[in-house]
Amino acid sequence: MKEEIFNLEPKQIWQNFYSLTQVPRPSKNENKIQQFIVDFGYKLGLVTIVDEVGNIIIRKPATAGMENRKGVVLQGHLDMVPQKNSDKVHDFDTDPIEAYIDGKWVTANGTTLGADNGIGIAVIITVLESRYLIHGPIEALFTCDEETGMTGASGLKPGLLNSEILLNLDSEDEGELYVGCAGGTNANASFSYKETPVPAGQKAFKLAITGLKGGHSGLEIILGRGNSNKLMNRFLKYSAMEHNLRLSWIDGGSLRNAIPRESFAIVTIPASEEERFAKSLSKYYQTFLHELSGVETDLKFICEPVALPASLIDEDTQKRLFNAIYACPNGVIRMSDAMPGLVETSTNLSSVKSGNGEIKIQCLLRSSVDSSKEELEEMVRAVFELAGAEIDLDGTYPGWKPNMDSPILKTMQDVYQKLYGKIPEIKAIHAGLECGLLGGVYPNMDMISFGPTIRYPHSPDEKVLIASVDKFWIYLIATLEAIPEKKLRP
Repeated sequence: MKEEIFNLEPKQIWQNFYSLTQVPRPSKNENKIQQFIVDFGYKLGLVTIVDEVGNIIIRKPATAGMENRKGVVLQGHLDMVPQKNSDKVHDFDTDPIEAYIDGKWVTANGTTLGADNGIGIAVIITVLESRYLIHGPIEALFTCDEETGMTGASGLKPGLLNSEILLNLDSEDEGELYVGCAGGTNANASFSYKETPVPAGQKAFKLAITGLKGGHSGLEIILGRGNSNKLMNRFLKYSAMEHNLRLSWIDGGSLRNAIPRESFAIVTIPASEEERFAKSLSKYYQTFLHELSGVETDLKFICEPVALPASLIDEDTQKRLFNAIYACPNGVIRMSDAMPGLVETSTNLSSVKSGNGEIKIQCLLRSSVDSSKEELEEMVRAVFELAGAEIDLDGTYPGWKPNMDSPILKTMQDVYQKLYGKIPEIKAIHAGLECGLLGGVYPNMDMISFGPTIRYPHSPDEKVLIASVDKFWIYLIATLEAIPEKKLRP
């Protein structure tokens, strides 16, 4: 599909994006894409800096006659979310993404596409290499490890950037300008367990919940999609009471910022309970389908016999685990009063994994109101402490408070209206943007986030609307031309 993608407009952006799909760049393993960007900067003869945490800054001078304009940072993150369907053979550390055109969209074969934030990165490098654009001083900031903790943004030091304006190219609805975002915290709980022998007369089964849509735990949490960890736990807890189910192993979800799509468990039951157990599973499957009929059309709940496991998780830990997951909040907690339709506070029970005597649970808590996030942190802490688990909170990052008097906001509203005959929507987002952290380091920087239309990020259904990329590019070019002049100091 390379040739078809290369023929899309704007050609240079799509060619650059395709090149990015060929460079593995999952979070925490970004050395290949970092080297790609560094080599790109050196090849252009531009000042290229790599900071101590792995961020890359490339400076491009102003074009002739634009030297007196305010400097602009074009910012995006290098990493992508590595999600794939369970039947897809793909190694994100070594394999390229198989991008292809599907009607009006570009998507990928069984994996995330990496349009988040690959389109933004492709646009930035296109600006850097272009000899025909009109712009003032440009600083391209490529941050690392955004998806698993915003490590790059949080590690950026003061004094590295000289610009007054930052354009974050990591939003996912063309025609919308984002001026605020939610803050977040990781909640990490763990249970220690003893391995106990399998009683006589048992049968073992592997349970699998698959086919859920998943998606970005900030953007899609409002859609009420199924959480595979919650669904699996409902059935496990019921079956423990009704069929003397014992748990040997569990693995649900994978990334803290993705709604879990799949969960797996190996369990045992007394052989005499097999028929009743099968009926219960069928009943729960139909219940899940009914409850989620409006949002989940491909849900599967499968049970297959397997060999008896070597050991089981002790019954006391199993009971406390099931109760804790049942009680742990998940989903939208509160909608915003200030901005109708915007989620204010939410939490995503993202992963549950057992092994080596420990069960680890992770949640990502989000809120645009600090006090609400703190209350949610204590709520989740209380659930797991009452269940006898260890819990710690880390990775906290701040929200980004909207500035409706922003000069660059006014400029970009005017530019969009001239181009497309309407004023772009002004929004905040219930997801973590790096603007919050970057604003903490550079508090006087005027910031806006915008981008093309991307759907279902953080899932194998991720896709980018082709036509929106062209509009996004034209808008960015016009914005760079309209950047105001620097104010002369008295």
